[in-house]
Amino acid sequence: MTTKRAAIFDVDGTLVDTNHLHVVTWWEAFRQAGHRVPMREIHRAVGLSGTDLIDHLLGDDRDPDGDEQLSAAHHTLYATHFDRLPSLDSAGDLLRVLAARGWEIVLATSASGAELDALRRAIDADDVLLGAASADDVAAGKPAPDPVEQARELAGVPSERAVFVGDSVWDMKAAVRDGVTPVAVLSGGIPRADLEAAGARAVYRDPADLLARLDASVFADRE
Repeated sequence: MTTKRAAIFDVDGTLVDTNHLHVVTWWEAFRQAGHRVPMREIHRAVGLSGTDLIDHLLGDDRDPDGDEQLSAAHHTLYATHFDRLPSLDSAGDLLRVLAARGWEIVLATSASGAELDALRRAIDADDVLLGAASADDVAAGKPAPDPVEQARELAGVPSERAVFVGDSVWDMKAAVRDGVTPVAVLSGGIPRADLEAAGARAVYRDPADLLARLDASVFADRE
């Protein structure tokens, strides 16, 4: 039986303060394509893959031929921020403390390529990262369990030996479906009640709050 433990982290809104950048850049991409989509609806969809986000917001009756152009527009707009993406307070410190306690640290994110590289630079904790399960590695994004499962496989642990920290309803649903322990942070702007309804076992304000209360968290339960 493995004694390894995996701490799996979402990135946008969980470790890096980017959710509202995504909202604004998706809103502008939709506007350029002639779609009026309220920012509040975009905010609640952040965390889905680009294709799933478009499908969720525009529905099945849209012309799918425009999806690739929408995604490209969002990427181009968002990429203008790559050199200044802000990590959340204590995000890197949290990963390093967990690694020092023997946890395998893995990211599970819908970001990939240059975007993921920019996020990892913002976190500045590559020295303790085992790897990342990105959009390029799975057939389906969150809320499907695939990204969390892929992250666990990178760490080589079963679901009962893993904790997944995220900021969205989609994160919590993915964690529940994979059988890992779901932990939520409020730094992505999603209400506590929604995260708990989606399965969050515990909810913290942000990475700094989780780090401050680590010894009373589910991470301590598995040591």
